[in-house]
Amino acid sequence: MKTLSIVHHPHPALRRKCREVKKIDAGLRDMVQQMFQLMYQARGVGLAANQCGLPYRMFVINPEGDPEATESEMVFINPRITRRRGGADGEEGCLSLPELYATVPRAAQIVVDAFDLDGQPFEIELEDFPARVVQHEYDHLEGLMFTDRISPAELNRLQLQIADLEQQFAARQKEGQIATLELLNAELDELERART
Repeated sequence: MKTLSIVHHPHPALRRKCREVKKIDAGLRDMVQQMFQLMYQARGVGLAANQCGLPYRMFVINPEGDPEATESEMVFINPRITRRRGGADGEEGCLSLPELYATVPRAAQIVVDAFDLDGQPFEIELEDFPARVVQHEYDHLEGLMFTDRISPAELNRLQLQIADLEQQFAARQKEGQIATLELLNAELDELERART
């Protein structure tokens, strides 16, 4: 299993609709462990697999953001949001869009079906901040970013920072630190074939 790292916009994994996980094994558990470690190192509260360059339908969350609060850790494999109720605006950021924050409208309450790391199905109802975290991560699995859900005025305000991330990504590709888009997409295709 390769060592994972968080990928930044405009990495193609972030715009890819993730594939369902077909088997839960030691390799997948290792991915989940690394995802939690990366999330805590980056001071995040959630992390989707494709934010680590893995095109799989799974994410991890801990709304507390505290590695000591292990009782708040949750793993969602092949999740589906089955109900959304109410509406609430709140500020969001993203580990794949560092230093960018904006007000994002979300449902206030949701019901989610998913599988845990033991392959057991579960259903959970969430509201407020935990519901927001899950909706943010669920969007990632659909190839969406929080910037797709904000007002045109908010998006306009962030354009310079987004362009800067794109320039940094291109510069790192030019220096050979990041592979070409063709190679990155080929790697994602290979990862899909290996697990789905």
